[in-house]
Amino acid sequence: MSASKMKAVVCTKYGSPDYLQLQEVAKPIPQSDEILVKIYATPVTAADTFMRKGTPFFSRLFLGFFRPKNPITGTGFAGKVEAVGTAVKKFKTGDEVFGETTLNFSANAEYVCVPEYGVIMKKPPKISFEEAAPICDGALTSYNFLREIAKVKEGQKVLINGASGALGTAAVQLAGYFGAEVTGVCSAKNMELVRKLGADHVIDYETTDFTKAGKQYDIIYDTIGKSSFSACKNILTKDGIYLSPVLGIPLLFQMLWTSLSGTKKAKFAATGLKPVSELRALLADLKELFETGQLITLVDRSFSLEQAVEAHQYVDTGRKKGNVVLIP
Repeated sequence: MSASKMKAVVCTKYGSPDYLQLQEVAKPIPQSDEILVKIYATPVTAADTFMRKGTPFFSRLFLGFFRPKNPITGTGFAGKVEAVGTAVKKFKTGDEVFGETTLNFSANAEYVCVPEYGVIMKKPPKISFEEAAPICDGALTSYNFLREIAKVKEGQKVLINGASGALGTAAVQLAGYFGAEVTGVCSAKNMELVRKLGADHVIDYETTDFTKAGKQYDIIYDTIGKSSFSACKNILTKDGIYLSPVLGIPLLFQMLWTSLSGTKKAKFAATGLKPVSELRALLADLKELFETGQLITLVDRSFSLEQAVEAHQYVDTGRKKGNVVLIP
């Protein structure tokens, strides 16, 4: 492969993982305000699988109607700075960095260009590239939902549905850090893991329906969108909040309805669509938590770029523990 080319995972059309191809494409060249990063690790997330499928359908207004307008998949990355543009001051060649490309995608590749003032920071030295690459998915999303939207307070009761996934493992730790009493919902085989991450109580969803277990919560964070505000309404406290990063038509209507009436609320936010300045501020907070060891990234499996199809198939099973990463 020539020096001006690189390998990248390309989504040729919306649908199954089989539409992903490893292709040789042009290696990006940094503009004056950009950084060229040689990628050492890049995650495959549940959000990536939704984008691959082009679901929910209205997301194609952002992604491209008939096929992805940015066909190289992935948004999170960690690696080393290989080159910097002439105007770049904050980074230099050799810096270890991690970040997020948001709607520009293009991270499931050997290289990516990112603006100097984009969602990118120097990697904490104590964590690996594999651990840093998924931070802007699970940890950043959960931090936004719990701190910015729900404003979790000490002593509140918080339930995390999907507690063993990428968002869930981060959320269990963050809710505990904020001083909440944390209940995690997961499968029996992951209950001990969720306890070790700090959950005070763990529910096996295969044997117990948490919506009918008789306990009330101030906040229900459904990281996987498998429940609903309607199902959870009776177990929310008077001013309780139902949160989910998985937006569908029912949740959209529930958000609109609860914004107009009642004290219990359904809420959603597209974290990746927040202004870059706000994302950077949230990421700076998270970076400190990782540096001090108060937050960790759980990596379930690593795949090569050539195994991108297998990685997506595994994420599609809904059985991953924490995060899945690709190693270019």
